Amino acid sequence: MKYGHFDDEHREYVITTPATPLPWINYLGNEAFFGLISNTGGGYDFYRDAKLRRITRYRYNGVPTDNGSRSYYISVMNEDGTPELTFSPTFLPTRTALDFYECHHGLGYTRFLARKAGISTDLLAFVPLHKNAEVNKLVVTNTTDQVKKVDVTGAVEWCLWDAVDDSTNFQRNLSTGEVEITTDADSTTIYHKTEYKERRNHYAFFAVNHSSVGYDTDRATFLGQFNGWDTPAAISQGHAFNTHAHGWSPIAAPRVSLTLKPGQSSSLIFVLGYVEVPVENKWEGDPRQGVINKAPARELFSQLNTDEAVESELGKLKNYWDERLGVYTAQTGDERVDRMVNIWNQYQCMVTFNLSRSASYYESGIGRGMGFRDSNQDLLGFVHMVPQRARQRILDLASTQLPDGSAWHQYQPLTKKGNAGIGGGFNDDPLWLVASTYAYLAETGDSSILSEQVTFDSTAGTEVSLLEHLRRSVNFTIGHKGPHGLPLIGRADWNDCLNLNAYTAIPGESFQTVKSNKPENVAESVFIGGMFVLYAGRYVQILQHYGQAAGMSATEVAQEMSDVRQEIISVNDAVESAGWDGKWFLRAYDADSRPVGSDSDSEGKIFIEPQGMCVMAGIGLNDGKAQQALTSTKDILTSKWGTAILAPAYSTYRIELGEISSYPRGYKENGGVFCHNNPWISIANAIAGNDEEAFNVYWRTCPANTEAISEIHKTEPYVYCQMVAGPEAYQPGEGKNSWLTGTAAWTFLNISQYILGIRPTLDGLGIDPHLPQRLPEVHVQREYRGVTFDIHMRRSQVTSGPVVSVNGSRLPETSVSREANGRVIPVISGNFEPGSTVKVEVEI
Repeated sequence: MKYGHFDDEHREYVITTPATPLPWINYLGNEAFFGLISNTGGGYDFYRDAKLRRITRYRYNGVPTDNGSRSYYISVMNEDGTPELTFSPTFLPTRTALDFYECHHGLGYTRFLARKAGISTDLLAFVPLHKNAEVNKLVVTNTTDQVKKVDVTGAVEWCLWDAVDDSTNFQRNLSTGEVEITTDADSTTIYHKTEYKERRNHYAFFAVNHSSVGYDTDRATFLGQFNGWDTPAAISQGHAFNTHAHGWSPIAAPRVSLTLKPGQSSSLIFVLGYVEVPVENKWEGDPRQGVINKAPARELFSQLNTDEAVESELGKLKNYWDERLGVYTAQTGDERVDRMVNIWNQYQCMVTFNLSRSASYYESGIGRGMGFRDSNQDLLGFVHMVPQRARQRILDLASTQLPDGSAWHQYQPLTKKGNAGIGGGFNDDPLWLVASTYAYLAETGDSSILSEQVTFDSTAGTEVSLLEHLRRSVNFTIGHKGPHGLPLIGRADWNDCLNLNAYTAIPGESFQTVKSNKPENVAESVFIGGMFVLYAGRYVQILQHYGQAAGMSATEVAQEMSDVRQEIISVNDAVESAGWDGKWFLRAYDADSRPVGSDSDSEGKIFIEPQGMCVMAGIGLNDGKAQQALTSTKDILTSKWGTAILAPAYSTYRIELGEISSYPRGYKENGGVFCHNNPWISIANAIAGNDEEAFNVYWRTCPANTEAISEIHKTEPYVYCQMVAGPEAYQPGEGKNSWLTGTAAWTFLNISQYILGIRPTLDGLGIDPHLPQRLPEVHVQREYRGVTFDIHMRRSQVTSGPVVSVNGSRLPETSVSREANGRVIPVISGNFEPGSTVKVEVEI
C-alpha cells in the first residue's frame, strides 16, 4: 500500500494523506540551523547542537504522536468574532478533516497544500542557505464566492535551550522563562530570552510580517485548562489573550486577521530565528533595564520578510542541490534505481553528514552527539559533493582522537569534547579514520591534508600531523591483539551490542559504559581483523603515494610500509585459520576464548559482519572461502526482507554476549535486518564476481522497492532506515530508525562505486562495473578532480574484464590500480584540461 508517490521531475515525495504509518519527515538546513519537519508539521529546530541549543520543544512519547512544534490555526470567523471552523494546513494539531491534503517533501524544503470549506492554504517551510532561521511562508486563498474573514495564528513552544535540562529540571525551569514582545504596524516579533541576562549571549525569535490582532506567550493561558494543542482556548474563543510569560512554559503565538474577497490570496511570512550577540553588545541601553539588543534579529528578519526574498532564497537552495547532485548522475534504464542514485540516496547522505546520529525522530538529540565511527563512515557517501567540508570533518574527527590511537565514541558538535556518558573503548573506531581519509584522498588528490597539524582530545599543545593520527590508528590495532592473533574487540566493535568483556546482570545498567568484569579483556573480533586487512592496506597505499610529500623520508616510508604489510599478513592468516568456521567466518572469540558465530552453537551460528568485511578485504578470494561464506550468507541469513545480522536469533539472555541477546528475536542486533551492513554483502558479492546477487542484496532494502509495502515497512519510502525486523520477528519487514544511519553512505558507495563501478582511487578514476542482467546499458556522468567524465557502459561479449576507451582510444592494459584487497582494476588518469568533458566507453 502506498501513501503517496515520487515526483522525480521536482525531486519530491508527495504524501497524499496525513495518516501515514509513522510520521514521515524531512530535514531543513545545511550548515548550522536545522529543523525536522514531519508530514503533519511536527518536529523541532536547533542551532548546531540538538542537545545544547534546542530552540523548540518536542515530546518523544507524546500521544497522539507528533503534536506541537509548528502549529498553525486557520480560523474562518463569523461576524460576531467567533470561529465558524478552524483547521491546520498540516492537519495537526487541530485534526480537522481536510477536503484536500498534500505534503511535498523536497530537498531541504517541505510544502503543504490543503483546503477546507473553500479556504485553501499553501505552507512552505525551509531554512535558507547561510541563515540561522526557518522560514514558513503561508498563502491563504478564498476560493468561495463570498468575502471571508480568516484569522491565522502561528505558534511555537520554546525549549529552554538545554534539551535534557528542559525536560528534567522543572524546579528551576518553571521559574526561568522570559520573553519580550514588539508589535509594529507591519510585524509582530516575540523574543525568547531565557537565561540571556546571565551566561547566554543568544536568543531566539518568532516573527510574522503582518500587523497582529493579538498574541500569546504563556502556554497555560493560550491552551486553557484541560486543553491540548488541538483545541487551544485562544482559538476556540476566537481571540488572543495578549499574555506575557514569566516562567512556566513560554511560547510564541502571534495572531493575524485577514479579510479575503472571492479569489483573493494573502501571503504571510513567519520566521523562526536564532541570534548570537557579542557580549559587549548584549543590551539596548542600560543592562539593568533588561532590554535585549534586537538589531541582529531585525536585520535577519528584514532579509526574509517579503515574498520576493523568500522566492530568491528558495531559488538559491534549489541551485545548491542542483550543484551537489550534479557531481554524480546515472541513467540505468530503471527509474526506481535512478531516483535513489540521483536524488534521495545522495540527499540522505548529506543529512547524515550534517547530523551524524544526533537528531531524528528516533535519536532524541539529547544522548548522542557526533559519532566517531558514524561520521567517518558517513563521509564515504558525501565526500564527492562537498570535498572541502569533508576535509574539515576529517580534521575535526581526528582532533577528538586520543593519544594512543583510540577514540571517544562520540563527541558534542558544539564543544568538540568527547561524550563521557557514552565512553570509548570500541576498538573498531580508530580504523574508520583511515577509511575516511583514504576516501578524501581518492576523491581529491589533496595530500596537503596529511600534513595538517591536529590535536589529540581537542587539547591545545598536542598537535601532530594527520598522517601521524593515521599511523596511531593502525598501530592501536597492531598493539591490541588476543590469544588467536586477532584484534581485541574492547568494549565492542561495529556491533555496539556485542559486549564480550562486560558482563552485566543488573537491570538498567548500561552495556556501553559498565566496567568490564573481565579485566584481561581478551575477547577478539574477526570483524576487526577483516577491517584491519582492508584499511591497513589502504594506509600502506597512502604511504606509498603521499608519505614523502607529508614529510617522511623515503627510508621511513619503506620501513613503515614493510612493517604494516607484515602485520596485514599476520592478521590475514589469523582470520583464515582461527577465524574460519568451515562454511563461514566466525564473528569473534568471547572473554573465555569460546567462538561466537559458530556452527557449533545452537543460536547465533552465523553473523553478517565478518562475511562482508572479510571478503571486502580480499580474505579468502583465492581459496574458495569467500565464495563459501557468501553462499552461507545467502542460504542462512537472507530473506525477502534483506540479509539478517545473525541467525538463528538468540532466545535467551546470554550474559557473556551482552546487549545483543537482550532484544526480542528478529529485532535490532538480535536477528534484525541491519540495512547498514547489507551493502557490505553486496560489495563482497561484486568483488567475488556474483553480480546478480550483488544487485539483489541492494534491491531488497531499497526504499523505492519497499514503497509498495509501506503499510508493512512503515518508515519513509524515500530514505533508508537502520533496521528492518527480520524473518524471526513477530512483525517481519517493519522498519525502524530512519534517516540517520550509515546505510545511506554505504549504499551509495555500493551502488555508485561497485555495482555501477565508477570508483575513485589514489591513481585516478577506477572503472569496475558489476551490472546485473536487468541493467544492460548504463550512462554515468561523474565530476572528478575538475573534469567531467561522460561514461557509457554496456554489456557485450567481453569475458576477461571491462574494455575501456577514453576519447576514442582504448585504455592501455597498464593503466590500472591495484586495490588494497589485491584486485587490479582499470583506472583513468592523466592531465585532462580542467573543465573539460572526457568521453568514456566501457564494454563488459
